Amino acid sequence: MIKNSIRKKIRQIGWDLHRLNPSGDPGTQIVAALNHARVNTVFDIGANAGQFAKEIRELGFAGKIVSFEPLTSARKKLSPLAARDRDWIVHDQCALGDHDGEIEINISGNSVSSSVLPMLESHCNAAMGSAYVGSERIPIFMLDNIANRYLQESSNLFIKIDTQGYEWQVLDGASESLKRARGLLCELSLVPLYHGQRLWRDIVDRLEQEGFMLWALQKGFTDPRTGQSLQMDGIFLRRDVFLN
Repeated sequence: MIKNSIRKKIRQIGWDLHRLNPSGDPGTQIVAALNHARVNTVFDIGANAGQFAKEIRELGFAGKIVSFEPLTSARKKLSPLAARDRDWIVHDQCALGDHDGEIEINISGNSVSSSVLPMLESHCNAAMGSAYVGSERIPIFMLDNIANRYLQESSNLFIKIDTQGYEWQVLDGASESLKRARGLLCELSLVPLYHGQRLWRDIVDRLEQEGFMLWALQKGFTDPRTGQSLQMDGIFLRRDVFLN
């Protein structure tokens, strides 16, 4: 009775109260997938200020986390956070993609929408404050040319990719790393939000061809004006893990 009364009051101000479990909480569902796949190493690609890594750590993931973040401004928040955790490493500043060299990344007003790709008007209209406000030139590398410095024979790898439309290029540079991975979390766009990006069907098909199966879909970016889903997060597990 008391719980219902509290929940009613919380809902009146636009929030909700619920027990954390894989069916109702995205972070708990991710950690459940990590546990099911016996993951002990996570590559956090597109770490921003460390939100993903911080959440899975707080929810019980005890393995190694390696964060990759290209933006100088985001790294200023990420690095001090990771420094308090001996098993959380922040890789040198760079983007990950399909080649080694240098690249220009566009900086969005909200930081999290920053991308190598040009942003479409549809994204700007659906997320106020996401328009680009600048850019910076940074190194770019293929994950395959970096991964082995963080992996051991006993590593059970999970790769999280949140690169705002640049997921396909990250996968292009990670063919060998994918063979080591037991699972992935990949942002999937349902509609075009960045110029030249691949949409969800292409990425799901590609990962299935790489031996992964879709484990779960999580709510992502929604247009607050219309309620339309624009992006979702897909959790994929390797087929032999999925079926165990």
